[in-house]
Amino acid sequence: SGQTQPESMVVQRTGAETLFFWFRCLMSLTVLGYCFAVTLVALFNEQTTMWEGVPPIVALLIFFILLSVVGMLEGMQIAFFAVAKLQPSERGESYFAKKTCDLLFKGGGNNLPGFMIGRQLSVVSCMFFVARVTSVKLAEGDDNIFGVSDGLQELFNTGLLGALMLTIVGSIAWQLVASAFPLAFLANPVTYVFLRICLLFEAIGICSGAWVLAGIHATLAGFQRDEVYIGTAEERAMKNMN
Repeated sequence: SGQTQPESMVVQRTGAETLFFWFRCLMSLTVLGYCFAVTLVALFNEQTTMWEGVPPIVALLIFFILLSVVGMLEGMQIAFFAVAKLQPSERGESYFAKKTCDLLFKGGGNNLPGFMIGRQLSVVSCMFFVARVTSVKLAEGDDNIFGVSDGLQELFNTGLLGALMLTIVGSIAWQLVASAFPLAFLANPVTYVFLRICLLFEAIGICSGAWVLAGIHATLAGFQRDEVYIGTAEERAMKNMN
């Protein structure tokens, strides 16, 4: 908290570029609002693929919670990679930021890719429920939502609106914030809890085949760690001092 946006994140635009930028923002927000409107109407009219017996208000509440969970996981991914190349002394003084980094980078740094596996499992798990809420399904004889044409209703039925909502609200928005304020993400105690959960999911082993495939890919491509080319954060700091 109290952090300001880094100067490197501030984009200087001409008047025409600024106008075009805000036009796109307004267009995107309008489309997003319409997507939410269609989804909420379908949900409360019981015209989605939500399981029978789940009250719409409960489904809506869980939907927003899971949307936040997915967003947090997306932001954590960005924040972790942003601090991975920093020295420990540059990662802030927050208690939870230190605990998160200690857990993330211990043991040769294998917990970072381990988090990536667990994160993906967590996101996929959330998607099972989110997809149920956002997938529109009209019963035979039902009127189209908002009286739209059959063609547009067919577009609603594809689940595209839900995908767009999740992309903007549950992914990109969180990533943009995390890329500008990675240390604030690390200082959040929820980040530490989610990291523990993701590592637990990875420890189950159901996706451990990814380690083998990644190793084969790295060997065939001849990849080496970045430190081989640019040195560790400490080595780069020493060069700058000299």
